[in-house]
Amino acid sequence: MTATDHDPAAPPESRTIRTFHPRRGRMSGRQTDALDRLWPAYGVDVPDGPVQPVELADLFGRRAPVVLEIGSGMGDSTAAMAAADPDRDYLAVEVHTPGIANLLDLVERGGLNNVRVARGDALDLVRGLPEGALDAVHVFFPDPWPKARHHKRRIIQPSHVALLRSRLTPGGTLHCATDWAEYAEAMRETLDADPGLVDAYGGFAPRPAHRPVTKFERRALTAGRPVTDLIYRRR
Repeated sequence: MTATDHDPAAPPESRTIRTFHPRRGRMSGRQTDALDRLWPAYGVDVPDGPVQPVELADLFGRRAPVVLEIGSGMGDSTAAMAAADPDRDYLAVEVHTPGIANLLDLVERGGLNNVRVARGDALDLVRGLPEGALDAVHVFFPDPWPKARHHKRRIIQPSHVALLRSRLTPGGTLHCATDWAEYAEAMRETLDADPGLVDAYGGFAPRPAHRPVTKFERRALTAGRPVTDLIYRRR
């Protein structure tokens, strides 16, 4: 783990390489209404600059195992998993405004009290969490940053994995999925190299039933890109 990941007070300039493209996009009237009405109750802004501590029990109003969803997209998968898993809380982190708004709408429609939505850099949010705070971390279909000069922007790389693993409770899971074959191999190599993680399946995992099939995944399969799951546990 790098000094930056160990030290929440590390200067912001040492964390300027982003793993995502900031995105807004156009929103429907329904999404705009959901964002305006529901953000105060369910939303969390991740500030730039010094890391801010995150109190999960205060955020959800109870103490329960927490699943961190990094890059929740349009929110369909997060909402479906949270609805099927009411004994755990789901904290989704996204930067795409229409996706944030859509998830908020799904939360209201589903009466989901175990979902909160964070807007900003997921790694900055994770740095504000205490060690061992998370039951699981999901990284589904992150940007593969396919060009070699952009690999430093990939979220699954040694320093980031060490940070995510440190926030898992012992036995907690780090579950990744990608439709990019080269990234799947790179993920596996990186995860295997972390001394605090153990491969739950001794290789690529079978597709778990609890991960819903999204429109993104269907498009990938239609285009002939197989989807790979990797599931690791903290020792």
